Parts: sequence; C-alpha cells; structure tokens
Amino acid sequence: DYMELSAAPGNTPGNTPGNSSRRWLNLQEYQSKKLMQESGVTVQRFYVADNPPDALQAAKRLNAKEIVLKAQILAGGRGKGVFSSGLKGGVHLTKDPSVVGELASKMLGYSLTTKQTPKEGVEVKTVMVAEALDITRETYFAILMDRACNGPVMVGSPQGGMDIEEVADKSPELIFKEVIDIFEGVRDDQALRMAANLGFKGPLKRQAADQIMRLYDLFLKVDATQVEVNPLGETPEGQVVCFDAKISFDDNAEFRQKAVFALDDMSESDPTETEAAKWDLKYIGLDGNIACFVNGAGLAMATCDIIDLHGGKPANFLDLGGGVKEKQVYEAFKLLTADPKVEAILVNIFGGIVNCAIIANGITKACRELELKVPLVVRLEGTNVQEAKRILSESGLPIVAANDLDDAAKKAVAAITRK
Repeated sequence: DYMELSAAPGNTPGNTPGNSSRRWLNLQEYQSKKLMQESGVTVQRFYVADNPPDALQAAKRLNAKEIVLKAQILAGGRGKGVFSSGLKGGVHLTKDPSVVGELASKMLGYSLTTKQTPKEGVEVKTVMVAEALDITRETYFAILMDRACNGPVMVGSPQGGMDIEEVADKSPELIFKEVIDIFEGVRDDQALRMAANLGFKGPLKRQAADQIMRLYDLFLKVDATQVEVNPLGETPEGQVVCFDAKISFDDNAEFRQKAVFALDDMSESDPTETEAAKWDLKYIGLDGNIACFVNGAGLAMATCDIIDLHGGKPANFLDLGGGVKEKQVYEAFKLLTADPKVEAILVNIFGGIVNCAIIANGITKACRELELKVPLVVRLEGTNVQEAKRILSESGLPIVAANDLDDAAKKAVAAITRK
C-alpha cells in the first residue's frame, strides 16, 4: 500500500539553458512531503531521524495505530531492497512502536541495495517514521508544464498506484486533462471536475478539489516543472491524502529557490558529476572508452551517435555549455583524464557563442600540465577558428586535427584501434 518516491530521473542528457550548474534536483521523500505540508497539502504525519534513539522517540510521539518506517534514499524499489546489515526491506510496518529503534539500528549507517542502486548500494543516513494509513482507493494526479498548451496542465486518473503509462496505453479514456490558464490559476469548477473524474464522491469531492488547488499553489511557489502524486488516496476514515509525491524543479529558478536547492546534499550523486557541476560542466558517465568534450547537448548526442556509427563507444557526455572560460576547459580535461576507461579524447566544438581560441588555449595548457597520455582529436568550427587552429598547430603537441565531425569520429576510433 505504501508507494515509494520515484527514483532519480534517468541519465538522459537534456538541453540546459542558462548557466545552471545542475541538471536536476532530487529530493528525499521526507523533503518533498515537508514542502507539501507547508502548502497545506494533506500527507501522513511523520518525523525524521538520523539515529535509532530518535527513531524510537518519534514512533512513540506519533501515537499511531500503525507505524511505517522508511529508509530515505533516492532510488526506487526500497521495499524489496536488502541492507548490508542483513535486514530485508527498506520499508517496514509495525503496530509496536518499541521495535522501531531496533529496526532503525539495522538501517542507519548501513547500505541499502535495490534494483535501482549501484551494486554496493547506498548508505542510509536518515529514516522517516510515519503514521501508516490504510488506503481504500488510489488515484493518480499530476500538474506539469506542457509545451503544446504553453503552460501548466492537470492530468488525473481514477486508476492510481500503478504505472500511469500503462493506464494511458490500455485505458486512455481513464486519463483526464485540464488546461490551466497561467494568469487565472486553477478555477474552482476545474478542481471539482477533476476531483469527480478521479472518482471522489460526496464531501470527499470538495476535499479532493481543495487538495488539487493547494498542490497547484505548491507547483507555483517552488517553480516546479512537475508535481506528481501517485497515489492520491482515500482512507477508510474519509480523508484525501497525498501518499507520495515526486516534484521536479526548474533548474533555472535556482536563484530564487535557494532554500529548496540547499536541501540537495549531493551525497548520492556521482562524484565526477558533482565535481563537473562546480565548474558549470554537464557530465554524464557512459561505458565506452572515447571521451566526448563538446558544447551543447544536441551536439553531444550527435557526437556520441557518430562515434558509435564508426565502431567506437563513448566514455562520457561532457557539455561545456556557452559561457566558456579557459579554466573550465582545463578542469574538463582533468576530469576526463582521471577516468581510467578513457583511451582517447574527442573535442568537438562549434563556436557560436564560444570563442574557439579560448578552447584552444585551454586544451594546450591542459595537455602540457596534465601530461596527456591518450590520443587527442580536435574538431573546431566557428568564431575565431583560424586563430584557434594556429594555437593548436604551433603548440608542438601531438593533437590530431579533424575537418568535420565525421572525420573526428573516424580519427578517434582509429587512434584506439592503433594502440
């Protein structure tokens, strides 16, 4: 009955406008629920603990008929996970508050391995101790930005608690949409219509409509791109409760959402990605051996594809973005050369906003100082490209110049084959 917070979004590169240094922000379940509470959304009563005695105290303080203890990590599949302590399951239900401390002692400080974590698992540093509520009915509700509507749209289904894509595929008539006027907000009649479409009846219909309006307030307040509640449930006592939520934030609003973004402790992030983010670099590790250093997400994906086409495998996706400094280029090379999988580096820069000469200076500095040991293929095009090519050719460094992307990919693959 206890849906878990969805896992972190998959490693799908995306165009990130502006100079946002993070591609996404993932909050722990308790953090999302706290934001919801602050907007008047009904969630289970809960406490958070980082040590077993506090977890025990929280369980007693809840004074609930039944308690649910949940390990807080970003990966999904916690219920079926296994701890390095031997404890099975990252979600435990109990009617006896006195066992919560003992259960927490087998969770906190231990690694939890689920179908979505790395093999070694993720260390659990916090647990959520919540009031367990029965759910008589599960519905699905979300608010998201929709390009086709030029604004937010509410999406709901009376079939919640399951894979919504499956419902959309098999029973499209059970998916309901309401386009929200960004200036007007959610109208009362819209909220009531959505509540009715979700199957809430009698006084529950008004209650669900109020929750929908509060969720929209939260959506606006935190600059969300999506608020997804699955399930939005009904309890036997006649309460409408948001049992789980996944909130996606607009990274470009970080400057005005400082408190929200400060919740991200980065402890579950890949260390290379975290280091890259410090320098406004977008890095995603892949499993090949040719490092790709490019500017722009679209160009990065094209570079990965063309490497693949010529029989090579990309080792990463590193997007330099627009506002380039020489130091960034140096730090990018430092990251790439630190990866033992990397057997060649392919630089593919199209200088529109980017000045190619800055890239060339950064490359030559990095090659000398880091004593580059792997073949380096460089394709530069655009602003100040002749000066950039002169810098590279006069450097005396073993840099392979390429005419275009296809030529660059062929040369990078050939450099590895010759080794």
